[in-house]
Amino acid sequence: MSYKNFTVETDADGIALVTWNMPDKSMNVFTEEVMNELDRIVDQVAADAAIKGAVITSGKESFSGGADLTMLKRMLTLFHEEEAKDHDRAVKMLFDGAGRMSGLFRKLETSGKPWVSAINGTCMGGAFEMSLACHGRVAADSDKVKMALPEVKVGIFPGAGGTQRVPRLAQPQEALQMLTSGQNLTPQKAKAMGLIHEIAEPKKLVETAKAMIKNGLKPVQPWDEKGFKLPGGPVYSAAGANLWPPAIAILRRETYGNYPAATAILKCVYEGLLVPFDTGLRIEQRYFTEIMKTTEAAMMIRSLFVSLQELNKGARRPAGVPDTKFKKIGVLGAGFMGAGIAYVTAKAGIPVVLLDRDMPSAEKGKVHSENLISEQVKKGRAKSEEKEKLLSLITPTADYAALDGCDLVIEAVFEDSEVKKVAIEKAEAVLKSSAVFASNTSTIPITGLARNSARPKNFIGIHFFSPVDKMMLVEIILGKKTGDKALAMAIDYVRAIKKTPIVVNDTRGFYVNRCVLRYMSESYRMLIEGVPAPMIENAAKMAGMPVGPLALTDETAIDLAQKIMKQTIRDLGDKAVDPNQMKLIDTMVDAHGRHGRKNGKGFYDYPAKPAKKKLWPGLKDLYPQLAPEKVDVEELKQRFLVTIALEAARVMEEGIVTDPREADVGSILAFGFAPYTGGALSYIDGMGAKKFVKLAKSLQKKFGAQFKAPKLLLDMADKGETFYERFDPYKKDEVQKAA
Repeated sequence: MSYKNFTVETDADGIALVTWNMPDKSMNVFTEEVMNELDRIVDQVAADAAIKGAVITSGKESFSGGADLTMLKRMLTLFHEEEAKDHDRAVKMLFDGAGRMSGLFRKLETSGKPWVSAINGTCMGGAFEMSLACHGRVAADSDKVKMALPEVKVGIFPGAGGTQRVPRLAQPQEALQMLTSGQNLTPQKAKAMGLIHEIAEPKKLVETAKAMIKNGLKPVQPWDEKGFKLPGGPVYSAAGANLWPPAIAILRRETYGNYPAATAILKCVYEGLLVPFDTGLRIEQRYFTEIMKTTEAAMMIRSLFVSLQELNKGARRPAGVPDTKFKKIGVLGAGFMGAGIAYVTAKAGIPVVLLDRDMPSAEKGKVHSENLISEQVKKGRAKSEEKEKLLSLITPTADYAALDGCDLVIEAVFEDSEVKKVAIEKAEAVLKSSAVFASNTSTIPITGLARNSARPKNFIGIHFFSPVDKMMLVEIILGKKTGDKALAMAIDYVRAIKKTPIVVNDTRGFYVNRCVLRYMSESYRMLIEGVPAPMIENAAKMAGMPVGPLALTDETAIDLAQKIMKQTIRDLGDKAVDPNQMKLIDTMVDAHGRHGRKNGKGFYDYPAKPAKKKLWPGLKDLYPQLAPEKVDVEELKQRFLVTIALEAARVMEEGIVTDPREADVGSILAFGFAPYTGGALSYIDGMGAKKFVKLAKSLQKKFGAQFKAPKLLLDMADKGETFYERFDPYKKDEVQKAA
């Protein structure tokens, strides 16, 4: 028998080696075709008396990324189409689809022949669930091997037996931690948990797997044997009583009930461990069907898997421009941002020149990289030879002549137009004509800066977020004269350093900062209204934001907020900033000397470690306080999400962002906009424009003009449109509908 995605070779010992190697993919994934072929292979192995057992491995560097989630997206589209005609039939179709992979893996483990999974690289999701269904599991002893069930991160959960097999192999607490967090496991951790049997030298991986079968591996799973006992004891036991109540409480603390899939995992495990294995699989299938029907799953799959993958592959890259192979990159300014940019560039294996006004300043910037990589070595996440290689790629200098030969120069000097003008002119004097100059400005419009350039076509904004080594998003800002070549090179660079690029047209604050400032501004309004500060911070976290707005202001610095407000008034007039908010920020900075985390006092107090930060008690004395029981927490949550979503809608209306994928992914990666919503625009799409506009109007009536819906949204509400219909990112050649 021949297969498109697999080869099957049986050796002299009667052991079949099943090698998974999809011809048209860089990584193996489960598609309908793959499942159908694997189904036939299971039948072939079971029926052939000459085959004693099978080893399944990958013909690629990685094992598999799991299920192709675009398949799930298609399943959801079909479900919604069918639901409009026949609800019960649509649910049955979704239920059967949800059980396809689970049924296949159950068939494999009950086929009567032993199967061993030989895991040679990344093994995620459905692929790890398949491995857990195999009777033996061997992983290569390599840094490249990572195992995980990360489905919860995209709004679903391991629905192909993962919630039933993991807690029957591992201790229940570790099982729940792994399932609800989607954490990566090294081979050593997986073996310690009982999820794999052996770790082998990479070259001896298949040999070790075959040896398990030769040594009499039973073709029966532990849970199918009589007298099987759960690793942590029964659910109804003293151990169970110590585990389950805190587990539920911890999940609530971490998710605030915003992630239905995480809750469903606990239900699947708890209920599944009370019944026989096959009944447990049925329970899992039912919950998976329920979760697939949720708005959260649809939006998270779209934004955090499909859109993120498309943007990472360069969805916005201009066609016809050759790929850039970077030989050398320059970074101007060796402060915190510049040093961080140099670090991520060198980490990608690209030589980088780090320039500052004098050698001690430039050397100090390189020390930042040394500290970061040393920390990675200390934690076992990098090797000492990787540290040496990375540091060898960074050349500190005070001489602009060292930029000669750079393909790209990124400016991260002080946020002052005159300082940047000098840097641009000095750099361009030594750069080759084909080189691109990029500014990391966060506040100054790119078109204005490009006037200082002799080649505005090759001038662009590449806006990083702090800290550079941790933040995964980069905004690429187009000036009015920026050419396709500069855009292509900027996208190539961002992809090379393994970050996600979004393309934004030029405006004050670009995209992300405009949304973040709205978030902070709403918290200032709440403080002025007399809402107790702890309620403000807690309501934001309950809404799904990772950091409260007051804590975020402290991180970015309150005196910076003051500077931005004053600059805005200078540029746009007194009415551009709420005078009450200006007074609050002036009081914090000028009257109380509270600048934020950097001087140990802001909206929070920052005592010496190990003590934790706590809200400054003096906040309650600034304004008369409302009684907490009279404050509507749900309304606070809505205010935060709606004010950000409205700004994202305005940015689309103004043509600053033109692709809804970038608005959604950008809002999640840059400032953690409630990931369960799928992003700022998906939050609107998820509830529908009509319902959202009604909510915005009710908030506007009560709290002010910041909640006024733009004309675009009113029009969308009237027509029943979504952002992904109005600004369809997949219409390649069609002119975008006018807003």
